[in-house]
Amino acid sequence: MKVLPRNVPRSQAIVAAESSTSFVFQKVKPSDNKQLTLLTSFAGIVAKDLFLGTPALGEPQEHLEAAISWLKQAHNLSPDEGVSWGYSLKGGWRASYRETSGYIAVTFFDLAKQLQDEDAWQRAVMVCKWLCQMQNADGSFSDPRYGSEGIVFDTGQDLLGLVRAYTETQDPCFLEAAERAGDWLVEVADASGRWTRNTHLGIPHVYNTRVAWALLQLHAISPNAERERVARTNLDWALSQQCNGWFEQCAFTTGAAPFTHNIVYAIRGLWESGLLLKEQKYLDGAIAGAEAMLGHLRSDGFIPGQIDPSGKAQGRYCCLTGNCQMAIVWLQLFQHTKEQRYYDAAAASLRYVMSCQDIHTTNANIRGGIKGSQPIWGRYTRLSYPNWATKFFIDGMLTLIRALP
Repeated sequence: MKVLPRNVPRSQAIVAAESSTSFVFQKVKPSDNKQLTLLTSFAGIVAKDLFLGTPALGEPQEHLEAAISWLKQAHNLSPDEGVSWGYSLKGGWRASYRETSGYIAVTFFDLAKQLQDEDAWQRAVMVCKWLCQMQNADGSFSDPRYGSEGIVFDTGQDLLGLVRAYTETQDPCFLEAAERAGDWLVEVADASGRWTRNTHLGIPHVYNTRVAWALLQLHAISPNAERERVARTNLDWALSQQCNGWFEQCAFTTGAAPFTHNIVYAIRGLWESGLLLKEQKYLDGAIAGAEAMLGHLRSDGFIPGQIDPSGKAQGRYCCLTGNCQMAIVWLQLFQHTKEQRYYDAAAASLRYVMSCQDIHTTNANIRGGIKGSQPIWGRYTRLSYPNWATKFFIDGMLTLIRALP
């Protein structure tokens, strides 16, 4: 038992909204209460994004508390002890998502530490015990949507949770699971040490710097030269793909402009790995990425949802997850350099996300949650409230609190 954008042309927005509503209307039956509820939610949210603008800002603490409540609800409403993928206007609450449950456990541990939230600590341990049950015999983690084979990125994100769980509890079961995951990540690397197989769509991704970060966290508590070698190899390859701060091969698919979500995954992985290794070249790569992103930050905190490897914005919506992630990096740079511009950029980025978060609605499914895109029909996780968007918003707000004098 669990412990319990306004910048889109109206004509374009209307076409997008009508295209999306057709799905809902085709599915709704008068007797189907669930579908009627989804339709009502859809109509209300689209109306707000299209005609009424964004919700009124509350106090930052109100936004943080609402987000925490929503994330705990995502845990409560999962069919097991993982965390629900999130809430979709096309189908309601979805099943547990193994990949993000791993790093959401880290957020729960952070809440316990920073806000003395004992309930969050219990949830973190519960999620990590569930991950141990979901781990494949070879040590990897898979996504049932794509089959039973292990995936490098998913395994790395769950490794972050397992390492943190061990450091918090000293329970050897978490260390054993973490070492098995780490050994698998070393085993599936190619002869050069790169992750070129067992990846999303079978192609290498620069954002696997986040997996290198996880492997280095494990190396810090359970030293192994091969783990460090593989991590460094992938970090070095990521740097080889960077030009003027931007990355080639950083998108989910070949040739696509990566979401800011992907880009900041890559930046954060370089930064955290550089700190662990005390390696300036990785820190410099992260700084170059963070500086490049500053050029796309609007005065209201909006960052375009996709930016291609040449640094050109693609798409006129905001990937709210990317905004939150970028705020975390800018805040880390502020703490490292004391340069006020990084703090100001982070504050603006989070303020924009807060302006898109509804903390007053009576609809408990969305109150406090963070949309994938603003407006909600934007390309990134369209018409949904993915759990990781709210997770990174909470992380950003906690980092902002720590950065205050």
